[in-house]
Amino acid sequence: MLLNTPTRGFLWSDAETRTLLNIWGEQDVQEALDGNFRNSFVYRDVSRRLAAMGFERTPEQCRVRIKSLKRQYLLAKEGNLRNNRQYHKIAKFYDTMERILSNRPALDPQEFIDGGPGGEEAVDGLDEDAEDAQDVYSESTGDCPFPAETEVKLEYPSIPIPIPVKVTVGNNSTSERPPNNSQLAANCSASTPKQQQRRRRRANFPMERLMEQFLKQSSQAEDNFYRMEERRLQAEDNRREAEHSRELHMLQMLGQMFSNISSARPGSGVAPPPHLKTSVPTHATVFSQALLSCTPRQPSPPRDGLAKQVSERRYSLAPTSDGSMEEHILSLVKKIVPPLSGHKHKGQDGRIGIIGGCQDYTGAPYFAAISALKVGADLSHVFCTKDAAAVIKSYSPELIVHPVLDSPNAVEEIEKWLPRLHSLVVGPGLGREDFLLKTAKEVIEKSKARDIPIVIDADGLWLVTKQPSVIQGYQKGIITPNFMEFTRLYETLQHKAVDGVDHRSGVLQLSETMGNITVLLKGEKDLIADGSTVVTCSTEGSGRRCGGQGDLLSGSAGVLAHWAHTASQAGLITGVNPSMVAAMGASSLTRQCNKQAFQQHGRSTTTSDMIHEIGPVFKNLFER
Repeated sequence: MLLNTPTRGFLWSDAETRTLLNIWGEQDVQEALDGNFRNSFVYRDVSRRLAAMGFERTPEQCRVRIKSLKRQYLLAKEGNLRNNRQYHKIAKFYDTMERILSNRPALDPQEFIDGGPGGEEAVDGLDEDAEDAQDVYSESTGDCPFPAETEVKLEYPSIPIPIPVKVTVGNNSTSERPPNNSQLAANCSASTPKQQQRRRRRANFPMERLMEQFLKQSSQAEDNFYRMEERRLQAEDNRREAEHSRELHMLQMLGQMFSNISSARPGSGVAPPPHLKTSVPTHATVFSQALLSCTPRQPSPPRDGLAKQVSERRYSLAPTSDGSMEEHILSLVKKIVPPLSGHKHKGQDGRIGIIGGCQDYTGAPYFAAISALKVGADLSHVFCTKDAAAVIKSYSPELIVHPVLDSPNAVEEIEKWLPRLHSLVVGPGLGREDFLLKTAKEVIEKSKARDIPIVIDADGLWLVTKQPSVIQGYQKGIITPNFMEFTRLYETLQHKAVDGVDHRSGVLQLSETMGNITVLLKGEKDLIADGSTVVTCSTEGSGRRCGGQGDLLSGSAGVLAHWAHTASQAGLITGVNPSMVAAMGASSLTRQCNKQAFQQHGRSTTTSDMIHEIGPVFKNLFER
């Protein structure tokens, strides 16, 4: 049993904090903070961008963290002005904050110091808009818009203020003249002893010591909170591990009981346990007999002549006829679909990456990415060239677009995202430029090293034709050629023409030559082979062929490949190649979408019409 523990509580790791500061320091975010009195929507946007980077935080947590960092920065900056470097050491992200805030209006340190260590939490009960208004006002003017709860001590200037004195002149007229220096000195020396004592006390207790004491108390309070939170999380993890151990123990006991029952089968030569010997068919005996009938027989060892053949073919399908194979695989597709649950977090059901999209081809990566979302993936990332990014982004706000494919460090930029991706689709709208194909090849190699399922289509197959070793022998690889792409690839590898009649043998031969990877040949009836078996997808489509249908298939195959291999690792499907299951599910889904869209739109059917049919078709095929 796998335990998914999302980001919890108020603990911020260094990686999260740096990511938050990078987002908060972007120019559009700073302009939004400066140009709006209410900034709650700004922190909601920051929270969404942070979630897209893989860190789940609420807008309120982002706002409180930013405020805490600004307070530490201001205190450290005040310490730097006093030639005390210990504050700079405490503010870990001082340089980043200095770079961001250097171009903004000066902030008042007293706003963050007077609140004390709990200043952030003290305003949690305020209205969100009021908090945002207070933050914006204080950041732009440096003044606090609300009365402070603590007493404020004012120090008067040491320069005397001239006070006009009325002097009576002849004819009872009066005139005003400023007092002389002796009068001003007498007024200034008339301060009370209490005021003088208070001034001496403040002089003996400088602001630097106050700041140092405050920083120590704040750091201690924060450390105590983090320790308590860590103990709580550790206790929670221990409880879950204990529950997991109990479940495993129960499963082991059930497995032992079932093995004892199966060892007592007739003809095995082992007598059943005494408590199972009864002449009356009780519920226990009926249940035991049902278990015995479901217990699989152990296969006999292969003969010497077949040993090599059996070892080379890892997967085998129980049904023998082509129709029964198709029905069997489609029934397995239903098993790999993850159930919807409120306990899951975003990204758990699939994060799919699309490698493709250039100036001439912007629709193909969009169709693949949006189809992945419609099938059930949580996030779709498109890695395209810079001149295609704005166009693809305008098609749908649901897509995460990365304009890095034609940058000099494209491989490094994409490799940073590979640990977060569950599968990769290479080729839709990629183009055939040499530097783009080279980038795609290196990304495929990096993905293979991480054991990520890979679907290659369109221009990605041009790369495979030129360099078959890029995907050859990778068991989690799926290629989806049409007949022209299949012909070009087959003749390159087999050095002979394709049999125009027997396509089944050609698909099987190509799969074997490619190291038993899964090949899906699109046509009047789709053919799927994995080097040992060929299955026909007989789901009826339509006579309408338009651009983008193959991209819909490759996007949905990327999601289903992730689900199939995850289900295979969990033991939900056995004896069948998971890539075959994914390819069959994607083929059936695409053909049925084509059929239903054609029934409504006829000759004017486009791929956009088919995308609208994905939801109801998927539910009808795999969720009944």
